[in-house]
Amino acid sequence: MLNKEKRERIISLIKREVVPAIGCTEPVAVALCVAKATELLGSVPARMEARLSSNILKNAMGVGIPGTGMIGLPIAMALGALTGKSEAGLEVLCNVTPEAVEKGKAYINEGRISIALDPDAPSKLHIDVTAYNDEGEKARSVISCEHTHFVLLQKGDQVLHSEEINGDAAEASDDIALDMAMIYEFATETPLEDISFILEAKKLNMAASQTALSGDYGHSLGATIRQYGLKYYGDTPVEHMISYTSAACDARMGGAPIAVMSNSGSGNQGITATMPVVSFAEDMNATEEQTIRALILSHLTSIYIKQSLGRLSALCGCVVASTGASGAIVYLMGGGYNEVCASIKNMIANLTGMICDGAKPSCALKISSGVTTAMMSAMLAMNGKCVTSAEGIVSEDVDVTIHNLTSIGREAMTETDRLVLQIMTSK
Repeated sequence: MLNKEKRERIISLIKREVVPAIGCTEPVAVALCVAKATELLGSVPARMEARLSSNILKNAMGVGIPGTGMIGLPIAMALGALTGKSEAGLEVLCNVTPEAVEKGKAYINEGRISIALDPDAPSKLHIDVTAYNDEGEKARSVISCEHTHFVLLQKGDQVLHSEEINGDAAEASDDIALDMAMIYEFATETPLEDISFILEAKKLNMAASQTALSGDYGHSLGATIRQYGLKYYGDTPVEHMISYTSAACDARMGGAPIAVMSNSGSGNQGITATMPVVSFAEDMNATEEQTIRALILSHLTSIYIKQSLGRLSALCGCVVASTGASGAIVYLMGGGYNEVCASIKNMIANLTGMICDGAKPSCALKISSGVTTAMMSAMLAMNGKCVTSAEGIVSEDVDVTIHNLTSIGREAMTETDRLVLQIMTSK
């Protein structure tokens, strides 16, 4: 068993990366940055300017903002100034009311908000907000590298907080260096009372699913699959996994005023690491202990992949999270470490290259592809089948295979990222 110090560091890592979030984390992070600048200014800004990295801009353009019936950054920024409390972190928009939305619309229509791309942003996740009052006084807040990580706070000419930005590669420099063997050992052997907190992810994300299944959010993919699934999928674990997972995404991308449990700064990634596992565990009559350990395996695998991929990239986060979910499904099927590794290799042989073209309602479609592939990869692994090192980017070693995936997403797809943003902003 891992020693106590390592276990405690891993638990701390999970608790930091698996947290509740209301709304898509990119526009919410911008709202958080606005809320902090507003607090520093001491009053609702007369006007404000935001300079954003390309990945923040891409992920904030087309997604619903909770409780508003609106999409995009302007309303998120307006509400960050009008109702946001920075101490709420990624739940900064928890106090949105219909009255606040109306005030936000007026704030936007008065031309008080300026948004621009920062081509020289030092991180793919970078938000720089300056707020001004009627007297011309200003306050500035900057978030970088992580969605809640303030690297600069300034009021007028007085710098209240400043730290060096080392770029995306340094995001996880202080974290424990994970590998799949360590993750599997932690998930399967850590005392249950130390990791049972992960059940909160089940509670929050299942509630998001139920919200969408009983309402009309996004493209209603979850509800559509639930409606037609009996005819085309049958009443099967696969149908249940797809409908529950896509429904939670429908709710989140459609702007439902609910919290979901995120993973590595992504609500959709948190949903995808959670809901297929929860759904399959219920269908397999898994014990609570098995469900907890499977959820830990899924979420920690996702965190591990993101350590070398970075917070935001051109690679769709469903690839990351559904890879974690596939290993967890294998565990629930009764597989061991070798089968978990086989499922991960099968996933990377299949889904690598799926682009991220921003956060939006159709993310539910990509998530459903990830869930379907997770089940297929798990079944192959349990049947003793694994993509070999003679095929594509898969290596004999599972950790090398994972880093092959993240190298492609972090480095080779940079030009793809640029072109995707160009297409999105020129439509």
